[in-house]
Amino acid sequence: MITPPLLMRLVAHRNLFYKKKSKIITFPRLFFLVIGLSLFACETTSEKTKKVISTEKAPKAIGPYSQAIMVDDVLYLAGQIALDPQSGQLVEGGIEVQTHRVMQNLNAVLEAAGFSFNDVVQTQVFLSDLNHYSAMNAVYAKYFEESPPARAVVEAARIPRDALVEIMMVAQKP
Repeated sequence: MITPPLLMRLVAHRNLFYKKKSKIITFPRLFFLVIGLSLFACETTSEKTKKVISTEKAPKAIGPYSQAIMVDDVLYLAGQIALDPQSGQLVEGGIEVQTHRVMQNLNAVLEAAGFSFNDVVQTQVFLSDLNHYSAMNAVYAKYFEESPPARAVVEAARIPRDALVEIMMVAQKP
């Protein structure tokens, strides 16, 4: 590999030449050959694409964020709380009802991007009270019957709109 110090030594020796089959490669030709090969080696083969995912089947964002962002084959879903997509209001009911609504909202965003719960690789669950863990977990488990994703569950001091649960996800196509 041509390192910057080696390149500087090559520049310092202007009378450098290489003879091969009666063709002489002079310093200027060698210099441009090395630079060209270096640039070619640094070229990336794929460019990252970033796409905003949005659907009317899930609640509109209640702040300056997107429902989801897709970068190549990875989908990053924003946290969802139990808002009704049509009214924008928090659904009435306890932790079970709110967890179902959150999972339905997340499913709508997943489907809008061409993903499903089978593609989810990681989730973060925020509960207003960790005593709701068992009830939330029972509902959550229905959506991930096989190969559940990696997950963290924490108690949050306060969730937007005083919701009982918020869940965010990361999904990836195999």
